[in-house]
Order: sequence, then structure tokens, then C-alpha cells
Amino acid sequence: MAEKLMKYADAVAKYDPVFGLEVHVELCTNTKLFCPAHIEFGGEPNTQLTPVSLGLPGSLPVVNKTAIDYAVKLGLALHCKVNEWSQFARKNYFYPDMPRDYQISQYDKPLNGEGYLDVELDDGSIFRVPIERAHVEDDAGKNTHVGGADGRIEGADHSLVDYNRAGVPLVEIVTKPIEGAGARTPEVAGAYVRAIRDIVRALGISHARMEQGNMRADVNVSLHAGPDAPLGTRSETKNVNTFKGIEKTLTYEIRRQAALLESGGEVLQETRHWDESTQTTAGGRVKTDANDYRYFPDPDLVMVHVTKDHIEELKAQMPEMPRERRTRLKKEWDFTDRQMQDAVNADAVDLIEDTVKAGATAAGARKWWLGEISREANARGVSLQELPISAQDVADVEQLIADGKLNDKLAKQTVSGVLAGEGKPSEVVKKHGYQVVSDDGALDAAVDQALKDNPDIVAKLKGGNMKPMGAIIGAVMRATKGQADAKAVSKIVMERIAKS
Repeated sequence: MAEKLMKYADAVAKYDPVFGLEVHVELCTNTKLFCPAHIEFGGEPNTQLTPVSLGLPGSLPVVNKTAIDYAVKLGLALHCKVNEWSQFARKNYFYPDMPRDYQISQYDKPLNGEGYLDVELDDGSIFRVPIERAHVEDDAGKNTHVGGADGRIEGADHSLVDYNRAGVPLVEIVTKPIEGAGARTPEVAGAYVRAIRDIVRALGISHARMEQGNMRADVNVSLHAGPDAPLGTRSETKNVNTFKGIEKTLTYEIRRQAALLESGGEVLQETRHWDESTQTTAGGRVKTDANDYRYFPDPDLVMVHVTKDHIEELKAQMPEMPRERRTRLKKEWDFTDRQMQDAVNADAVDLIEDTVKAGATAAGARKWWLGEISREANARGVSLQELPISAQDVADVEQLIADGKLNDKLAKQTVSGVLAGEGKPSEVVKKHGYQVVSDDGALDAAVDQALKDNPDIVAKLKGGNMKPMGAIIGAVMRATKGQADAKAVSKIVMERIAKS
């Protein structure tokens, strides 16, 4: 039975949303957090294992130093207080993909304490998201439910467990309750998680591929009457792994909870799941509190000591952060705020920068990546990075245009050939014989014929009306099979008109 929903505008007018996010970021170390098992996405199930990641009796964990360093860098990027001493704890619960029946996490002594992240919204305004902690833990395995709809457990006749992911190091970034976003709550949440994605990629500590589970978020939200009223009961939607999914989850939950409260109902403190196919959340289990997990210090692991000197060493290795980098590039490229935001939304900033470094202009790089290439990515349902075209390829096409060897039409055909797997731009040009007509005699003849065939247009041009020029250029393009240069054609036409 479909749940009742209130219109979003009505819901945020009547109630004040308070939300929180727990973003899980898998670290791209070579081995797991507590053992030397190799990490590789998409490997044969249950092959990347050791006795430690399986939790076999007698096996002892040893902390991966690189994972700790990565986590410290992330803490610094999030303006967290990096604690010299932190401690791993056992978080006790049973779940089929947790082979030890407990998770090794951090509780009252996390590596990274309070911090914040300033998030830039679409209109250029800044919203500060307060962060409670960013602690280190190992990931669980993966359940695959067979027989149910969309791989869900409902209706499944059996489930499979892959422990390859069990023990992979991750950082869980937990916000404080976020208030004051109002109707922009979904937008703020989406922008915040995008900012986290950009930061961890800039640091080189995570692939942050949400479709591969490298990064996912638990979305908490509750409603109350206003800033001075007690907080409402929250729901927690688990493991949402798309930006749009995070935004839609919040929108749906705000509408659902508002309708429930309006009808005199009670919001349950429960976990929920976002269903992309129905664009709804569905209830799961009643949500437990921290004391239900029976945290206690892991007796097999000593406290982690990160010295002040080592923190300073890691701080010195920090790269330029994404927001500062975008500000610098926007100025260097002479982009407007909207143009830069479009590049960010398309995840094309790195590609544009690499294309500029390869010799293209910023305007030219932006035109290709956000134009023809972006449309092809959307048509294929893949990211720009997954397409078979490189920054160097785009720069080479731009150079062919600058050298007068290709016009816009031929350049588009060349890019299409590269995307179709026909090779590098030079190979596509050679294969199809793409070349701007440079023979003056051939171009003159094509222009003369076009003028002869269109006397009415010639009369308008002589009278100073330049609007029909496109028809003459189009006729020449057809005569030359699209291989004429439009600027050269326009120049010849004006010369003919001036002489007549």
C-alpha cells in the first residue's frame, strides 16, 4: 500500500527538517585494514581472503599504516581535530556478511574529531556542514539476493555472500545534526556528498566510485516544528549510492514524515531502504542505539599513536583542495560561475584541465566535453571518463581545427569516429578522407555556382541584408560534402558581392 505524502513545499513550510549524513568512503589501499589480503574490485567472489578477514579463531589483526595516513589526510581536509591517540573498538552485531559477528570500528576515541566542510551550492552561496567525527573501520562483505526484484531480499529464494570486501578499510564521516537548510535540505546534502567525493579523489585516497560501492551514505532525517522545538524522531535510509538518490531520499522522507505527523501518526526510529525503481523508501528494522552494539576496546589491537610531527608531515603533503582549485581554474579559464558549475556537475573539470594541458583552449575543451561528448555519455549511460576518448584526443581535434584542416562539421564527425572506436583523430581523418577544401579554384567554383542558383538571395545580400548568407554557405557545404571552411566561404561571397 502506497504511503501518504505531503507536497514538498507544504511540508517544509509547516515543519523544519533536520538531517544528518554518515558517508562511508572506502580507502584505495592495496591491502585490507588488518591483514595483507589484496583488494581488487570485481574479483572472483571469496578469493581475496585471509584468516583475519574471515575472523577465524587465533587470527590476529595488524593495522595498515597507509590506511591510517589516508584517514589523517581526510581529517585534515575536513578541518577535523586529528587525535594523537585513537582506539579501535568492537561493534557487536550479527549480519551474514560480517564473518566475525563484530565490526572493528572506533567509538569514543576516533582518529578524527569535530570538524566542518563549507559546501558551495548552485547559486554560489556557502553552507557550512558541521562534522562530528571521521573514524576508521573495516567494511563488511556483500550479500546478493537471488530471485527477488532488483536484487532485494524481498521475494528472494536464496542469498549469496561474497567476503572479498570484508576488511576493506574505510572512513565513516558522521555529521552533526544539520539545521537551517530548510527547503534546500536535499540540495545541501547532495552538494556535501559531491564535495566529499571531490576531496577524496584530490587526496588520492579513494576511487569514490559510488556505482562500485566505494562510497555510499546513510541518510538520517527528522522533522520538528521549528528551531526551538524538540527534535523529532529520525529515520535512517541505509546505503544510498547515488547523489540523486540521496537528494530524492530526503525529499521523499520529508514528504512522508510530514504526512504522517499531520495525520496524527508517529514516525518510527527505523532503518529504511531507497528503491530506485519505485522512487520510494521502504521500512526495514527498528533502529538500534549505540549502546545496543555493546562497544568495547578491541583487546587484539593497541591504541593508534599518530605523533604531532607525523601529522605535520602529512599536512605538508596535502594537495590543493577542490574548492580552491575550482576558484583558481575559473579565473584562469575565464569561465562564468554558471560555466564552471556546469563543468563541476558533469564531472568534467579534470578532463577540461587535462585537455588544456594537452594544448587546447579552455573554451574549446569545455565545448567538446560538455557538448558532443557529454551527449554521447548520456546516450550510453556512462560517465565521461568511461568513454573511449582522451583529453589528448580532444586537444588533437582542436589543433586540426586551428590548423585549418577540419571545420566544425568534420571535427564532429572525427570525434564521433573516435568514440566509435575507429582510432585516434588522425586515424579517423585519414580513414574517411576528412579535409577542408583548400583549393581556391574548387571553392571559388562552388561559391559562384551557389550565387548563380540563388539570385534572390544575392539581391538581398547586395541590399545589405546578411541574414540569408547561411543559405549560400549551406549550398557550398553541400557541394563540397561539408568540407568547406565557412569563414572562407563567407569571405569569398562578400568579395563577389562587392565586385558585382
